[in-house]
Amino acid sequence: MRAFLIAGTALALAGCTVGPNYSRPEMPVPPSYAKPVAATTGEVDVARWWTAFGDPRLTALVERALADNPTIQIAASRVRQARLQEIVARAAGRPQVNLGTNLTHVEFSRNAGFASLARQFQGNQNTGGGLALPGTGITTYALGFDSSWELDLFGGARRQREAAAARAEAAEWSARDASITLAAEIANAYFALRLDQAQIALIEQQIAGHQRQIEIAQNQARAGVTPSIDAIRARGNLTQAQARIEPLRADAELRMHALGVLTGQPPEALIGELQAPGAELAAPPAVPVGLPADLLRRRPDIRAAERRLAAATADIGVQVAQLYPRVSLTGTAQLLSAGLSNLISGDSFQGLGQGAVSFPLLDWGRRRANVKIAREAGEQAYGDYKATVLQALRDVEDPLSRLDAERRRNTTLRQALADAERSRAAVDARFRAGLIAQDAVIAADVQRLQAAEQVAASDALLRQATAALFKAVGGGWATS
Repeated sequence: MRAFLIAGTALALAGCTVGPNYSRPEMPVPPSYAKPVAATTGEVDVARWWTAFGDPRLTALVERALADNPTIQIAASRVRQARLQEIVARAAGRPQVNLGTNLTHVEFSRNAGFASLARQFQGNQNTGGGLALPGTGITTYALGFDSSWELDLFGGARRQREAAAARAEAAEWSARDASITLAAEIANAYFALRLDQAQIALIEQQIAGHQRQIEIAQNQARAGVTPSIDAIRARGNLTQAQARIEPLRADAELRMHALGVLTGQPPEALIGELQAPGAELAAPPAVPVGLPADLLRRRPDIRAAERRLAAATADIGVQVAQLYPRVSLTGTAQLLSAGLSNLISGDSFQGLGQGAVSFPLLDWGRRRANVKIAREAGEQAYGDYKATVLQALRDVEDPLSRLDAERRRNTTLRQALADAERSRAAVDARFRAGLIAQDAVIAADVQRLQAAEQVAASDALLRQATAALFKAVGGGWATS
């Protein structure tokens, strides 16, 4: 009856949970972004935003990286680990039952202190009477259950379960954030590689033009038409172009090394696949940015920071519960006999029940200090959450500013390229009419190639800023 009263009291107190209850903080965000947002044309799959660039090679690289990159595999392992820790936390505050069996043999000394008393019973040498004589032994067999239960009267175990569940969810969001970051790194390295390859091709054409200029200048100098200084000047232009191309070739190899490692392979694994430039890249897509408030829902790093804040809040309750008494119940029920033949018998039953209450009295401030430590950890988690939201807003504003400025610059550069192409066509027409020499055509063609090189660099910046904007708005995982 007393056991039922204890259990009833425990259930009555089970609703008591100390520590602060968590509520998601309201973070004020601006109603719109400072920079204008380009209108989207058509549907863009934000979960697989890299496909919007229309480049099969880029898509294959991202998909391969998401499957084989070690960072993603580590993040997935951390999710599994957090889920297992949640299982461990769910066991706290619940009864534990163990099944045990035991075999004990005691051999008594012939010279034990009670030997003289035992010898008085030597007339009966049958030890079945329950008394073992010196020099003999007793064997006992035991089979039974033991149980223990520390009652969660003040909700410390419940807070542990809350914290573990929140940390498991934070691990899942962190894994999604790792995927988003990886996809953006792949896109950035790939677009940088394509820029290197485009610039190398344009500079090689410029080198060919400079070499032709040198030939013409040398021939004219030998014929006495122009001074030799023109050939020297042309050779200087050639060496400058040749000097520019080598760092670009080295950078292209570094980009291919990076892409190899990002896809979970050795650095040189993709050189054969990526060395040849791919098809011409399409214009970068418009990003469905949405509103600043959408970041709180879409950004995995914000969701992970919010879940860490929830876990830190629950940890406070875990430490507060240590300030209150602890009640534990233990019990043992077993069968105990000196012989296996009568072990399974009602007469072999042996039971033990115990209840204990522990009151914290003197710990030199350790428990209260732990509560304050947990509260400070909660303050830090809130600061981290707030900083993450603010950084997310900046992550969107920065590429919006870059895109806005680079679009205007790109328009100007394209106009300059169009002018250079028209100028080259006009010079070529005059050459064909015999009005000017061929070196003027070559010079005009070199200027056109230089303008095209600037346009290629601007296009790459637009693609990289667009990829950064996709990452900033939380693109890269499915909401469903």
